[in-house]
Amino acid sequence: MKKLNIIVLFAAVMLTGCSNSGAFLSANQTIVNLNEGNYSIAATNVTGESESAYVFGLSYSTGFTATSFALARVAGSGQMYADALENLWLNYESENGSAANQRLALANVRYDTDILNLIVYSKVRLTVRADIIEFE
Repeated sequence: MKKLNIIVLFAAVMLTGCSNSGAFLSANQTIVNLNEGNYSIAATNVTGESESAYVFGLSYSTGFTATSFALARVAGSGQMYADALENLWLNYESENGSAANQRLALANVRYDTDILNLIVYSKVRLTVRADIIEFE
């Protein structure tokens, strides 16, 4: 009976954990034509960052997405792209004032990841970088 309890406990530990697969990539796109001259560049090279850390896992990046498989998340919210974009807008507002009621859009959006993989610890840092344009 003791052996069965150990096997069940081992299976439960091995089959639980967390997974994060990153950005929501949609086939729907809005195309903005910037050759009309009806816009100005509000800010360039604005960045936003987020981090997550995991134990007993592995993280990797495939370009647009950063994926983590781990037993447990020990830091960060797990919503790295949403957090990074929120941080980007906070950074923009700290330099340029409120973005509310303005016609702003992100252009030239780039995603960078920095991943540290150790046997028992994995840490992912996501940076979103973009230019912000304002339509007149």
